[in-house]
Amino acid sequence: MIWSLAKAVLFLLIVAALTLGAGILIDAGGGLQIAAAGYEFTLGPLQALIVLAVLILALWLVMKLAGLLVAILRFLNGDETAISRYFDRNRERKGFQALTEGMLALAAGEGRLALNRAIKAEKYLAEPHLTTLLVAQAAEAAGDTRRATEAYKELLASDTTRFVAIRGLLNQKLAEGDAETALKLAAKALELKPKHLETQDILLKLQAESRDWKGARATLGAKLKAGALPKDVYRRRDAVLALQQAQGVLDEGATIEAREAAIEANKQSPDLIPAAAMASRALADKGDKKAATRVLKKAYDAKPHPDLAAAFAEIEPDETPADRLKRFKTLTANHPDHEETRLLLAELNIAAEDFPQARRALGSIVETHPTRRSLAIMAAIERGEGSDDAVVRGWLAKALTAPRGPQWCCDKCQAVHASWDPICDNCGGFDTLSWREPPEKTGPSATGAETLPLMVASPKAPEPPAPTPEPDVIDVEAIVRRGG
Repeated sequence: MIWSLAKAVLFLLIVAALTLGAGILIDAGGGLQIAAAGYEFTLGPLQALIVLAVLILALWLVMKLAGLLVAILRFLNGDETAISRYFDRNRERKGFQALTEGMLALAAGEGRLALNRAIKAEKYLAEPHLTTLLVAQAAEAAGDTRRATEAYKELLASDTTRFVAIRGLLNQKLAEGDAETALKLAAKALELKPKHLETQDILLKLQAESRDWKGARATLGAKLKAGALPKDVYRRRDAVLALQQAQGVLDEGATIEAREAAIEANKQSPDLIPAAAMASRALADKGDKKAATRVLKKAYDAKPHPDLAAAFAEIEPDETPADRLKRFKTLTANHPDHEETRLLLAELNIAAEDFPQARRALGSIVETHPTRRSLAIMAAIERGEGSDDAVVRGWLAKALTAPRGPQWCCDKCQAVHASWDPICDNCGGFDTLSWREPPEKTGPSATGAETLPLMVASPKAPEPPAPTPEPDVIDVEAIVRRGG
């Protein structure tokens, strides 16, 4: 509406300026005298201006006629397309102008205008590589999915535009949530251009989501060849994929293949905790307990973790608590002051019923870094030493509102996971889970319900049932039970 008004105002201003100029020329007087071939012509200022405009128009017509005459002569000389090319020049000019306007409109986000100009350019130009592509992209911007799909399918017929067409259809399927078709399209697109980084990333993500670990490893190798991944990152992620491939083989019952794949994953990334635990179990099943111990010790030296301790306990499932405590000193020797080691030794001493030594192993963790696990261990120590029930409940009440301690957290969305997985269930990130404390911290509730165990600790009152452990609080005898 505003643009139409502006054009109308501009037209009126031009007409007014011309009228004013003509009036000035008429009032100026004088004129132009032309003498030729014995004749003399006198023209006023306005008449001279009109004659000049007529001469310019006549010159333009002469040039056009000359061009047409040249085209006719070429046609008579054997050039069969000379005349058609002459008349097509105007169409090409209009077509390229429409194409330019369409590209500008598309860049400006005006989908409908871009689509209109693209259709006009398609009408005038015989350049389907340009016009059909513009139609497809403009239709997408305008929300016309059907027309965009038709345009992309037309582009599939040419080798020049086949990759662009597949990429456009791929983005459509991703937007629709059709992962199965998108996976096939991404694989075809990567086959056409193996070094295309965006296609590599999309295909890797789709393969990981569909649990196609073998295909994902091949795509990861393509990224390495294309120079899109540093070697250390490649080794880590390939180990993650090899680990999941081993887990899949293990689920199918092929233990030999699973054993080899798990050991391969551990060799590629020794600090990958799930790979070390799986490789250790595979070696222990094979009967090579020394190799299983060596794998876990190397991983524990890199990063102490309770999953490694659980796998270490499974190597000798029938040993006594005292023997287990003695054997675990081999695992924890290089990290005696690490928090995980202190918690682990405290749990082992509780299982051996050596509660004073468990308290010494725990140290001051309950004051310096209280977590649900450390406070639950302290409650078990107090009960083992015969402390009053109120004291035990007090530690358990503190555990209710204490931080959870280290968990498998997604570095991308901060979601907490009960166990490690190569893909975050919340955001779909690949290899984004790390063992650390989540940023969220719990605190006392508004009602103070967490103090209920203390308030009901009367000697005359019946003893309330023991609270159900939180899912992320480790059982003090978990290591003992894992073996059996």
